[in-house]
Amino acid sequence: MREDILFIICGMALVTFATRFASLGLFRTTGIPAWLDRWLKHIPAAILTALIVPSLLLPQGELFLSFQNHYLVAGIVSAFIAYRSRNIVATLSIGMAAMFLLRFI
Repeated sequence: MREDILFIICGMALVTFATRFASLGLFRTTGIPAWLDRWLKHIPAAILTALIVPSLLLPQGELFLSFQNHYLVAGIVSAFIAYRSRNIVATLSIGMAAMFLLRFI
């Protein structure tokens, strides 16, 4: 293995450990403040949105807002099903079925 790759991996491991250890040490006695706890609860939704929205709106690398954009249509169907049913299995199943129908029929 190349030396620079090993240094990069070790550096990333050190930074990851340091940030987790620092926050653990900082909040060990006082606990996480209420405002920070409320703010941190929004992080998963923000990350998921940041991962999904570009795939729906930019399938070939440029903005494509049309009913010909199968990713966007299947995403809208999935979002509607998720909102109405609150069931992850139904959301995934219907979203995949919508994508299959749009792509292959």
